[in-house]
Amino acid sequence: MIPVKGYAAPSAKAKLVPYNFERRDIGENDVLIDIQYCGICHSDIHQARAEWGGGLFPMVPGHEIVGIIKQTGKQVSEYKVGDKVGVGCMVDSCRHCSSCDENMEQYCEEGMTGTYNSMERDGSRISQGGYSSAIVVDKNYVLRLPDNLPLESTAPLLCAGITLYSPLNHWGAGPGKKVAIIGLGGLGHVGVKIAHAMGAEVTVLSQSLKKEADAKELGADHFYATSNPDTFKKLANHFDLIINTVSANIDWNEYLKLLHRDGTMVVLGIPDENIPVGAFSLIGGRRSIAGSLIGGIKETQEMLDFCGKHNITADIELIPIQQVNEAYERVIKSDVRYRFVIDIASLKE
Repeated sequence: MIPVKGYAAPSAKAKLVPYNFERRDIGENDVLIDIQYCGICHSDIHQARAEWGGGLFPMVPGHEIVGIIKQTGKQVSEYKVGDKVGVGCMVDSCRHCSSCDENMEQYCEEGMTGTYNSMERDGSRISQGGYSSAIVVDKNYVLRLPDNLPLESTAPLLCAGITLYSPLNHWGAGPGKKVAIIGLGGLGHVGVKIAHAMGAEVTVLSQSLKKEADAKELGADHFYATSNPDTFKKLANHFDLIINTVSANIDWNEYLKLLHRDGTMVVLGIPDENIPVGAFSLIGGRRSIAGSLIGGIKETQEMLDFCGKHNITADIELIPIQQVNEAYERVIKSDVRYRFVIDIASLKE
Protein backbone atom coordinates (compact mmCIF):
# COMPACT_ATOMS: atom_id res chain seq x y z
CA MET A 1 0.00 0.00 0.00
CA ILE A 2 1.07 3.58 -0.69
CA PRO A 3 0.64 6.16 2.12
CA VAL A 4 -0.62 9.58 1.03
CA LYS A 5 -1.72 12.83 2.63
CA GLY A 6 -4.94 14.64 1.84
CA TYR A 7 -7.94 16.57 3.06
CA ALA A 8 -11.25 14.80 3.66
CA ALA A 9 -14.79 15.45 4.77
CA PRO A 10 -15.12 13.05 7.75
CA SER A 11 -18.94 13.13 7.51
CA ALA A 12 -21.71 14.86 5.61
CA LYS A 13 -21.58 18.67 5.92
CA ALA A 14 -18.44 18.52 8.10
CA LYS A 15 -15.53 20.80 7.26
CA LEU A 16 -12.63 19.22 5.42
CA VAL A 17 -9.68 18.29 7.63
CA PRO A 18 -6.22 16.74 7.13
CA TYR A 19 -6.49 13.03 6.44
CA ASN A 20 -3.84 10.37 5.96
CA PHE A 21 -4.82 7.25 4.03
CA GLU A 22 -3.43 4.60 1.66
CA ARG A 23 -3.65 4.08 -2.09
CA ARG A 24 -3.60 0.60 -3.57
CA ASP A 25 -0.33 -0.88 -4.73
CA ILE A 26 0.55 -0.22 -8.36
CA GLY A 27 -0.84 -2.95 -10.61
CA GLU A 28 0.68 -3.90 -13.94
CA ASN A 29 -1.67 -1.51 -15.81
CA ASP A 30 -1.51 1.34 -13.29
CA VAL A 31 0.39 4.59 -13.02
CA LEU A 32 1.30 6.41 -9.81
CA ILE A 33 0.81 10.16 -10.16
CA ASP A 34 2.32 12.82 -7.92
CA ILE A 35 -0.52 15.33 -7.83
CA GLN A 36 0.54 18.93 -8.41
CA TYR A 37 -2.80 20.72 -8.60
CA CYS A 38 -6.47 19.92 -8.20
CA GLY A 39 -9.42 22.11 -9.15
CA ILE A 40 -12.44 22.67 -6.94
CA CYS A 41 -15.72 21.83 -8.68
CA HIS A 42 -19.11 22.79 -7.27
CA SER A 43 -19.99 19.09 -7.40
CA ASP A 44 -17.23 18.51 -4.82
CA ILE A 45 -19.28 20.61 -2.42
CA HIS A 46 -22.55 18.87 -3.26
CA GLN A 47 -21.00 15.46 -2.65
CA ALA A 48 -18.98 16.37 0.45
CA ARG A 49 -22.21 17.72 1.96
CA ALA A 50 -24.25 14.71 0.79
CA GLU A 51 -26.64 17.01 -1.08
CA TRP A 52 -27.03 14.47 -3.88
CA GLY A 53 -27.35 11.50 -1.52
CA GLY A 54 -25.15 8.42 -1.39
CA GLY A 55 -22.11 10.00 0.23
CA LEU A 56 -19.29 7.64 1.25
CA PHE A 57 -17.21 8.95 4.15
CA PRO A 58 -14.54 9.86 4.94
CA MET A 59 -14.47 11.52 1.50
CA VAL A 60 -11.45 13.02 -0.27
CA PRO A 61 -12.99 15.13 -3.07
CA GLY A 62 -11.36 16.30 -6.28
CA HIS A 63 -11.69 15.22 -9.91
CA GLU A 64 -9.74 17.94 -11.74
CA ILE A 65 -6.33 16.41 -11.19
CA VAL A 66 -3.02 17.20 -12.87
CA GLY A 67 0.36 15.85 -11.94
CA ILE A 68 3.56 14.03 -12.87
CA ILE A 69 3.93 10.28 -13.29
CA LYS A 70 6.20 8.89 -10.61
CA GLN A 71 5.96 5.17 -11.38
CA THR A 72 4.36 2.88 -13.97
CA GLY A 73 3.19 -0.73 -13.95
CA LYS A 74 4.86 -3.47 -15.96
CA GLN A 75 2.30 -3.39 -18.78
CA VAL A 76 2.31 0.40 -19.22
CA SER A 77 4.05 1.52 -22.39
CA GLU A 78 1.89 4.56 -23.17
CA TYR A 79 3.36 6.65 -20.37
CA LYS A 80 6.72 7.08 -18.72
CA VAL A 81 8.02 8.55 -15.49
CA GLY A 82 8.02 12.36 -15.70
CA ASP A 83 5.05 12.67 -18.08
CA LYS A 84 2.49 15.40 -17.33
CA VAL A 85 -0.93 13.78 -17.05
CA GLY A 86 -4.43 14.41 -15.83
CA VAL A 87 -7.29 12.49 -14.23
CA GLY A 88 -10.88 13.61 -14.61
CA CYS A 89 -14.21 12.56 -13.17
CA MET A 90 -13.88 8.79 -13.55
CA VAL A 91 -11.22 6.16 -12.98
CA ASP A 92 -12.97 3.03 -14.26
CA SER A 93 -16.10 1.62 -15.92
CA CYS A 94 -17.42 -1.82 -16.86
CA ARG A 95 -15.56 -1.71 -20.22
CA HIS A 96 -18.01 -4.04 -22.00
CA CYS A 97 -21.40 -2.30 -22.29
CA SER A 98 -22.44 -0.49 -25.47
CA SER A 99 -21.50 2.91 -24.04
CA CYS A 100 -18.01 1.77 -23.02
CA ASP A 101 -17.55 0.07 -26.40
CA GLU A 102 -18.38 3.37 -28.09
CA ASN A 103 -15.91 5.42 -25.99
CA MET A 104 -18.64 6.98 -23.86
CA GLU A 105 -17.65 5.54 -20.51
CA GLN A 106 -19.40 8.38 -18.69
CA TYR A 107 -22.69 6.67 -19.62
CA CYS A 108 -21.51 3.19 -18.57
CA GLU A 109 -24.63 1.06 -18.16
CA GLU A 110 -23.25 -0.47 -14.98
CA GLY A 111 -22.20 2.94 -13.68
CA MET A 112 -18.79 4.56 -14.05
CA THR A 113 -16.41 4.52 -11.11
CA GLY A 114 -16.08 8.09 -9.94
CA THR A 115 -12.64 9.43 -9.09
CA TYR A 116 -14.00 9.82 -5.57
CA ASN A 117 -17.16 8.84 -3.67
CA SER A 118 -17.46 5.49 -5.48
CA MET A 119 -16.64 1.92 -4.60
CA GLU A 120 -13.80 0.55 -6.69
CA ARG A 121 -15.04 -2.16 -9.01
CA ASP A 122 -13.60 -5.02 -6.97
CA GLY A 123 -15.41 -3.66 -3.92
CA SER A 124 -12.18 -3.38 -1.96
CA ARG A 125 -12.23 0.31 -1.06
CA ILE A 126 -13.79 3.73 -1.56
CA SER A 127 -12.25 5.74 -4.36
CA GLN A 128 -10.62 8.94 -3.09
CA GLY A 129 -9.94 12.05 -5.10
CA GLY A 130 -7.38 14.68 -5.86
CA TYR A 131 -7.23 16.75 -2.68
CA SER A 132 -4.26 14.53 -1.93
CA SER A 133 -0.59 14.07 -2.63
CA ALA A 134 -0.76 11.09 -5.00
CA ILE A 135 -3.17 8.78 -6.83
CA VAL A 136 -2.96 5.36 -8.51
CA VAL A 137 -5.00 5.11 -11.70
CA ASP A 138 -5.46 2.53 -14.47
CA LYS A 139 -3.63 3.74 -17.59
CA ASN A 140 -6.86 3.65 -19.64
CA TYR A 141 -8.34 6.47 -17.55
CA VAL A 142 -5.31 8.77 -17.64
CA LEU A 143 -5.07 11.80 -19.97
CA ARG A 144 -2.00 13.30 -21.58
CA LEU A 145 -1.66 17.05 -21.05
CA PRO A 146 -0.53 19.57 -23.69
CA ASP A 147 3.02 20.72 -23.04
CA ASN A 148 2.24 24.37 -23.77
CA LEU A 149 -0.47 24.81 -21.10
CA PRO A 150 0.32 25.69 -17.45
CA LEU A 151 -0.58 22.78 -15.18
CA GLU A 152 -2.51 24.81 -12.62
CA SER A 153 -4.92 26.44 -15.08
CA THR A 154 -5.26 23.21 -17.08
CA ALA A 155 -6.65 21.32 -14.08
CA PRO A 156 -10.27 22.60 -14.42
CA LEU A 157 -10.37 21.40 -18.02
CA LEU A 158 -10.59 17.83 -16.65
CA CYS A 159 -14.19 18.59 -15.59
CA ALA A 160 -15.32 22.06 -16.63
CA GLY A 161 -13.54 21.81 -19.98
CA ILE A 162 -14.97 18.47 -21.06
CA THR A 163 -18.42 19.27 -19.61
CA LEU A 164 -18.65 22.16 -22.10
CA TYR A 165 -16.64 20.70 -24.98
CA SER A 166 -18.75 17.56 -25.24
CA PRO A 167 -22.14 19.21 -25.94
CA LEU A 168 -20.59 21.95 -28.08
CA ASN A 169 -18.91 19.24 -30.13
CA HIS A 170 -21.90 16.89 -30.25
CA TRP A 171 -24.40 19.56 -31.32
CA GLY A 172 -22.06 21.04 -33.90
CA ALA A 173 -21.03 24.45 -32.58
CA GLY A 174 -18.95 26.13 -35.26
CA PRO A 175 -18.97 28.71 -38.05
CA GLY A 176 -22.46 29.89 -38.92
CA LYS A 177 -23.94 28.68 -35.60
CA LYS A 178 -25.36 31.00 -32.96
CA VAL A 179 -24.55 29.64 -29.50
CA ALA A 180 -25.75 31.00 -26.16
CA ILE A 181 -24.11 30.19 -22.84
CA ILE A 182 -26.37 30.67 -19.81
CA GLY A 183 -24.19 31.70 -16.87
CA LEU A 184 -20.60 32.95 -16.77
CA GLY A 185 -19.17 30.92 -13.91
CA GLY A 186 -16.70 28.09 -13.60
CA LEU A 187 -18.35 26.18 -16.44
CA GLY A 188 -19.63 29.03 -18.56
CA HIS A 189 -16.38 30.95 -18.86
CA VAL A 190 -14.62 27.88 -20.29
CA GLY A 191 -17.58 27.30 -22.61
CA VAL A 192 -17.24 30.79 -24.04
CA LYS A 193 -13.58 30.19 -24.82
CA ILE A 194 -14.22 26.81 -26.45
CA ALA A 195 -17.26 27.91 -28.48
CA HIS A 196 -15.34 30.96 -29.70
CA ALA A 197 -12.38 28.79 -30.74
CA MET A 198 -14.79 26.50 -32.62
CA GLY A 199 -15.85 29.51 -34.68
CA ALA A 200 -19.39 29.97 -33.36
CA GLU A 201 -21.07 33.31 -32.72
CA VAL A 202 -21.18 33.33 -28.92
CA THR A 203 -23.68 35.10 -26.68
CA VAL A 204 -23.63 35.08 -22.87
CA LEU A 205 -26.94 35.24 -21.01
CA SER A 206 -26.43 36.34 -17.43
CA GLN A 207 -28.63 37.73 -14.66
CA SER A 208 -26.95 41.16 -14.80
CA LEU A 209 -24.47 43.06 -16.93
CA LYS A 210 -21.68 43.06 -14.31
CA LYS A 211 -19.62 40.40 -16.14
CA GLU A 212 -20.06 41.81 -19.64
CA ALA A 213 -16.48 43.07 -19.94
CA ASP A 214 -15.13 39.71 -18.79
CA ALA A 215 -17.30 37.84 -21.28
CA LYS A 216 -16.15 39.98 -24.21
CA GLU A 217 -12.52 39.48 -23.19
CA LEU A 218 -13.07 35.71 -23.04
CA GLY A 219 -14.40 35.70 -26.59
CA ALA A 220 -18.13 36.39 -26.39
CA ASP A 221 -19.61 38.39 -29.26
CA HIS A 222 -22.71 39.49 -27.34
CA PHE A 223 -23.91 39.77 -23.76
CA TYR A 224 -27.46 40.18 -22.46
CA ALA A 225 -28.96 40.51 -19.00
CA THR A 226 -31.80 38.05 -18.42
CA SER A 227 -33.22 40.30 -15.71
CA ASN A 228 -34.28 42.62 -18.54
CA PRO A 229 -37.58 41.34 -20.07
CA ASP A 230 -36.66 42.93 -23.39
CA THR A 231 -33.86 40.37 -23.74
CA PHE A 232 -36.36 37.57 -24.28
CA LYS A 233 -38.30 39.60 -26.83
CA LYS A 234 -35.22 40.67 -28.78
CA LEU A 235 -33.66 37.19 -28.91
CA ALA A 236 -36.79 35.14 -29.65
CA ASN A 237 -36.13 32.39 -32.23
CA HIS A 238 -32.48 33.42 -32.41
CA PHE A 239 -30.13 30.61 -31.30
CA ASP A 240 -29.17 27.28 -32.80
CA LEU A 241 -27.80 25.98 -29.49
CA ILE A 242 -28.17 27.05 -25.87
CA ILE A 243 -25.90 25.59 -23.19
CA ASN A 244 -27.41 26.00 -19.72
CA THR A 245 -24.64 25.86 -17.12
CA VAL A 246 -26.59 27.16 -14.13
CA SER A 247 -28.22 25.23 -11.30
CA ALA A 248 -30.73 27.96 -10.49
CA ASN A 249 -34.44 27.25 -10.86
CA ILE A 250 -34.91 29.37 -13.98
CA ASP A 251 -37.89 29.02 -16.31
CA TRP A 252 -36.65 26.73 -19.08
CA ASN A 253 -39.72 27.51 -21.17
CA GLU A 254 -38.65 31.13 -21.57
CA TYR A 255 -35.20 30.08 -22.75
CA LEU A 256 -36.57 27.45 -25.15
CA LYS A 257 -38.39 30.26 -26.94
CA LEU A 258 -34.99 31.77 -27.75
CA LEU A 259 -34.19 28.80 -29.97
CA HIS A 260 -34.62 28.94 -33.71
CA ARG A 261 -36.48 26.09 -35.39
CA ASP A 262 -34.72 22.76 -34.71
CA GLY A 263 -32.58 24.37 -32.02
CA THR A 264 -31.51 22.54 -28.85
CA MET A 265 -31.04 23.61 -25.25
CA VAL A 266 -28.58 21.40 -23.39
CA VAL A 267 -28.85 21.21 -19.61
CA LEU A 268 -25.62 20.89 -17.61
CA GLY A 269 -26.55 22.42 -14.26
CA ILE A 270 -28.69 20.44 -11.80
CA PRO A 271 -31.45 22.53 -10.16
CA ASP A 272 -32.70 21.76 -6.66
CA GLU A 273 -36.20 21.20 -8.01
CA ASN A 274 -37.67 19.61 -11.15
CA ILE A 275 -38.32 22.26 -13.80
CA PRO A 276 -41.64 21.90 -15.68
CA VAL A 277 -41.41 22.12 -19.47
CA GLY A 278 -44.53 22.96 -21.48
CA ALA A 279 -45.24 21.13 -24.71
CA PHE A 280 -45.83 24.38 -26.61
CA SER A 281 -42.27 25.48 -25.82
CA LEU A 282 -41.05 22.51 -27.87
CA ILE A 283 -43.56 21.81 -30.61
CA GLY A 284 -43.84 25.40 -31.82
CA GLY A 285 -40.36 25.29 -33.33
CA ARG A 286 -39.51 21.57 -33.33
CA ARG A 287 -37.15 22.46 -30.52
CA SER A 288 -35.32 19.97 -28.30
CA ILE A 289 -34.16 19.91 -24.71
CA ALA A 290 -31.28 17.59 -23.85
CA GLY A 291 -28.71 16.84 -21.18
CA SER A 292 -25.01 16.06 -21.23
CA LEU A 293 -22.57 14.53 -18.75
CA ILE A 294 -18.80 15.20 -19.03
CA GLY A 295 -17.27 13.09 -21.83
CA GLY A 296 -15.55 9.78 -22.43
CA ILE A 297 -11.80 9.30 -22.19
CA LYS A 298 -11.28 9.59 -25.96
CA GLU A 299 -13.30 12.79 -26.19
CA THR A 300 -11.61 14.24 -23.10
CA GLN A 301 -8.22 13.71 -24.74
CA GLU A 302 -9.60 15.34 -27.88
CA MET A 303 -10.71 18.31 -25.76
CA LEU A 304 -7.28 18.66 -24.16
CA ASP A 305 -5.59 18.57 -27.56
CA PHE A 306 -8.05 21.18 -28.86
CA CYS A 307 -7.35 23.42 -25.86
CA GLY A 308 -3.63 22.98 -26.36
CA LYS A 309 -3.96 24.02 -30.01
CA HIS A 310 -5.98 27.11 -29.10
CA ASN A 311 -4.18 27.96 -25.83
CA ILE A 312 -7.36 27.57 -23.78
CA THR A 313 -7.17 27.21 -20.01
CA ALA A 314 -9.41 28.18 -17.12
CA ASP A 315 -9.18 31.52 -15.32
CA ILE A 316 -8.22 30.49 -11.80
CA GLU A 317 -7.47 31.56 -8.26
CA LEU A 318 -4.69 29.38 -6.82
CA ILE A 319 -5.03 28.59 -3.10
CA PRO A 320 -3.26 26.47 -0.48
CA ILE A 321 -5.26 23.47 0.67
CA GLN A 322 -5.58 25.00 4.12
CA GLN A 323 -8.08 27.47 2.60
CA VAL A 324 -10.35 24.82 1.07
CA ASN A 325 -13.25 25.36 3.48
CA GLU A 326 -13.18 29.10 2.88
CA ALA A 327 -13.08 28.43 -0.86
CA TYR A 328 -16.18 26.22 -0.60
CA GLU A 329 -18.14 29.07 0.97
CA ARG A 330 -16.95 31.48 -1.70
CA VAL A 331 -17.96 29.07 -4.48
CA ILE A 332 -21.47 28.95 -3.04
CA LYS A 333 -21.56 32.77 -3.10
CA SER A 334 -20.16 32.83 -6.68
CA ASP A 335 -17.21 34.77 -5.28
CA VAL A 336 -14.50 33.44 -7.61
CA ARG A 337 -13.39 34.37 -11.11
CA TYR A 338 -13.68 31.69 -12.20
CA ARG A 339 -12.31 28.49 -10.69
CA PHE A 340 -10.39 27.67 -7.52
CA VAL A 341 -7.37 25.40 -7.89
CA ILE A 342 -5.52 23.86 -4.93
CA ASP A 343 -1.73 23.93 -4.91
CA ILE A 344 -1.07 20.43 -3.57
CA ALA A 345 2.48 21.43 -2.57
CA SER A 346 0.78 23.16 0.37
CA LEU A 347 0.00 19.71 1.85
CA LYS A 348 3.63 19.55 2.92
CA GLU A 349 3.23 22.64 5.11
